[in-house]
Amino acid sequence: MYAVIKTGGKQYRVSNGDVIAVEKLAGDPGSTVALAPVLMLDDDKSSTVGTPIIEGAAVSAEVLEQTRGDKIIVFKKKRRKGYRRTIGHRQDITVLRITDVTGKPKAALKRAAKDTWKPAADATPASDDAAPAEEAKAATEKPAAKKAAPKKPAAKKAAPKKPAAKKAASKKPAEKKPAAKSAGADKDADDSADKE
Repeated sequence: MYAVIKTGGKQYRVSNGDVIAVEKLAGDPGSTVALAPVLMLDDDKSSTVGTPIIEGAAVSAEVLEQTRGDKIIVFKKKRRKGYRRTIGHRQDITVLRITDVTGKPKAALKRAAKDTWKPAADATPASDDAAPAEEAKAATEKPAAKKAAPKKPAAKKAAPKKPAAKKAASKKPAEKKPAAKSAGADKDADDSADKE
């Protein structure tokens, strides 16, 4: 027989006698804790899968020790900036031995199972005094939402300005400079000037 439980944001498949390390839970060594919510139960004949949890089910476990996990090194670096940081971290963990996987909460475990998440459909009161229950319910309900203020009309956008007509260019066209003579032509001109 085994169960799938959720604790510390992780899911664990456990059976009687298993020793597991989970995120830190309140409790002294030797005390008993209830692990809820239970997501699935299997008793070798049939399986029960919760939607998303099995209501009223809990797995009991004995706290063996409160300890810390292995150290991990966190190293940060930004290249070419001279920035280097080294940090060590050890996570707090609780070591548990699973004692009961039946999924049925015992009298001592009912208090712990009661604090677990429940769907909103089960929140209806089942008391004989309907009037006090309705008053309590009315006190816990949120006040009616205020009506949203009507939206202001969007501000009119200014019409885009038309580009002004371009003025006729008053500049005179640039005078063309005579083309530069090639180096060979300059040499020939110098030679002819020398001969004269």
